[in-house]
Amino acid sequence: MRADRLVSMVLLLRQHGRLSATALARELEVSTRTVLRDIEALSAAGVPVYAERGRHGGFALLPGFRTELTGLNHDEALALLVAGSRRGAQAFGLGSALASAMLKVVDALPESYRDTAAGAAERLLIDPETDLLSRRLVAEEVPDAVVAEVLRAVFAGHKLRIHYAAADQPPKWRTVDPIGLVTVRDRGYLLATRSGAERTYRLSRIRAAEELAEPAQRPDRVDLDRAWQERSTRFRTGGEQVTVLVRVDPARREDVVSTALAVLAEESDPDGRLRLEVTFQDPRHAEWALWQLTADAEALAPRWLRDSLRNRAAAIAARYAASS
Repeated sequence: MRADRLVSMVLLLRQHGRLSATALARELEVSTRTVLRDIEALSAAGVPVYAERGRHGGFALLPGFRTELTGLNHDEALALLVAGSRRGAQAFGLGSALASAMLKVVDALPESYRDTAAGAAERLLIDPETDLLSRRLVAEEVPDAVVAEVLRAVFAGHKLRIHYAAADQPPKWRTVDPIGLVTVRDRGYLLATRSGAERTYRLSRIRAAEELAEPAQRPDRVDLDRAWQERSTRFRTGGEQVTVLVRVDPARREDVVSTALAVLAEESDPDGRLRLEVTFQDPRHAEWALWQLTADAEALAPRWLRDSLRNRAAAIAARYAASS
């Protein structure tokens, strides 16, 4: 880890020309005392770093010093810089490693187009933290120690012991065979098997993890994209599915179809509204989906769904009537 930090320090000094100990500490996520020790280590290793005193002083490299890095062409570097702007690395605890890698990418560029590639990357934004309605998209927090153990087990092909808290259940220890990691909308998932059965664990629900020495029982190669699609399909088609008959404004048809699992039947009513028979994952899913459509949709059946939506609307009406 320290060797990587020393390389990152050299690259930061090459890019910025001069940086204070405080600025270096902030960039490298260490203390200023650690920065000073690293500066001494670089000097001892023959790296020409020196200190400049004064208000605008700091540490700098002698002009012309360059690290030995593999060169990249403009398009390759731009692709890596754009990919590096994605937040998926944060879900797996690789944010600091990604930042270090991006420094090396920029440094590896020929000077003739280093600025143009970095400037082009600034023109592209991937996965911003808010959408057009200013709704904040918050990534789930996963302790670094947990991520580190999970990553080691996945890459080494070892069994993994996790203290996992399933939804609405207290945490329990279980030993799994890790297959791979997937990130979806800033949520990280561990794909694994347990006693031969396929399991999917959300990383944010893992309270503690321990890599074991025993080899994991898993295939040598895996198609994660296919595995995720298969598990997603099983998830959508499992559970307490419910069938709903709904009348909907034609302009909101796609809103119904996009949230439902399947459309079983469809016909037009004389007034121009559509009558759809659709399935949802469970009762809560059905109620949530139709509530979003307000007066543009009416649940015709089952009766419990009509009652539930009516009661929810009545509660909202009563709340606002009381405050007027």
